[in-house]
Formats: sequence, C-alpha cells, structure tokens
Amino acid sequence: MKQLDEVEIIDFDPAYREQFKQLNLAWIEKYFKVEEPDIRALSNPEGYVIAKGGRVFFARYRNEIVGTCALLKSSNEIYELGKMAVAPEAQGKQIGKKLCLHALETARQMGAKQVYLESNTSLTPALELYKKVGFSKVESCPSPYQRSNIKMQIDL
Repeated sequence: MKQLDEVEIIDFDPAYREQFKQLNLAWIEKYFKVEEPDIRALSNPEGYVIAKGGRVFFARYRNEIVGTCALLKSSNEIYELGKMAVAPEAQGKQIGKKLCLHALETARQMGAKQVYLESNTSLTPALELYKKVGFSKVESCPSPYQRSNIKMQIDL
C-alpha cells in the first residue's frame, strides 16, 4: 500500500502531452495496431477530450509521469474511461487502480450516472482491474476501434 500512497494523480498539463501520447502508443503497438481514432485522440487531447467536456489525468510516481487515462464525455450523465496506460516499469504498483478510481470519483463529481469503457478480452490484467473497481460486462455496440471486443460499465 505504501507504493500506492506515493502515486499522485494530477490533471492534464500541456507539458505532459507527449507522455499521454507515448504511454498509450506503447501498449497499443505492443498488442494491436494504431488506428485513426487513436491518432486523433493522442495527438490532440485538448481538442479531442478536454474541449468536449472531458478530463485527462496523469499518475506521477517519484517525480515521473508513469500513467495516464482520459474521461471522455458522451453526454451529461455518461462518460467513457479511455486511453488508460501505465508504463511497463511501473506496472504492479496499483497505479492503474488509482487512476481508475480517481477518474470514477471525478465523473461522479461532474454529475455522471454511468461510466463505460471498451477493451479487448486479451487484456486480462486490465479487465481484472476494471472488475475489481466495479465495472461489469454489458452488450457491446459498434466501436470506432477494431480492437474493441468487450464493453464494460459501472453505474455511479
């Protein structure tokens, strides 16, 4: 638990724009292929996420940015948790959990009633994390991402 206490979750800062992009590209390129919606979101988080009413968060551990996630606004009461990434060397320190819980609490404060996410069933550690914090599998709908084959949501 000590390591979790050393992790600070901070809001988007343009100084960390490149970390948002690189942390996400690392996992996408490792397991899948980068798609057009990835390029749009990762190249312009201010326009793709923040200007549309969403938020971007970073996890700072020992003064290094080691994780990130986005809370994308779908409607006034529904948000998407996306672009969740933790640097390989920082995995296993519960950084993803802390990012996820922070995003859910922020969504609650913003008036959200529900948060959903899209993922892939091959990403077992991520799916286990989502289940632990309360997400459950729901019926999928068409996704802009070819890699997406599971949808999960949580009611707040």
